[in-house]
Amino acid sequence: MNRILIEFAHPAIQKSRINRQLIDMVKKLDYVTVNDLYENYPDFFIDVKKEQQLLLNHDIIIWHHPFYWYSAPAILIEWMDLVLEHGWAYGEHGRILEGKSVLSVISTGGRREVYSKEGRNQYTMNEFLVPFKQSANLCRMEYLPPFIVHGAHTIKNSEIDAYAVQYKKVLNILGRGDIDKIEMKKAAYFNDLIE
Repeated sequence: MNRILIEFAHPAIQKSRINRQLIDMVKKLDYVTVNDLYENYPDFFIDVKKEQQLLLNHDIIIWHHPFYWYSAPAILIEWMDLVLEHGWAYGEHGRILEGKSVLSVISTGGRREVYSKEGRNQYTMNEFLVPFKQSANLCRMEYLPPFIVHGAHTIKNSEIDAYAVQYKKVLNILGRGDIDKIEMKKAAYFNDLIE
């Protein structure tokens, strides 16, 4: 089994319906490690060596967070700034993460149609996620299509339940390595590949 590390960043998990349920669904899988950044680093003093060791010990990295200001919560950005060091994660000699895969798991307030050329936000989610994709590329990692839960403000509990089951299926697929690379490249969202 591939080992999966979830870099989880939610500054108010006690208020979250979606992200709390997604994490609860997968945190007990024996090949998954949930690294709750806000819980571990409430002062934002990130232990870089510990975090780098976690990356080394896992095959697949998940950046799991709500979509804040078309990006990620501050602690995940801080984590990226500090942990993905030049000469370690990228640069001429920074090849330590080469070949690992990265997946963004995101919740948004708006529905999927809002994130389109015609929608209120004028861009697709994949366009908004280009900095994350390029960060993975810089580190010579493969960026997979994102898993996204839209409509946090209006979503029904039954829909959240269905997304949580889908999320577990995604992790099972990744854990087993059952990835069809051709189909993966065609998909806008990982969700679209799960029945």
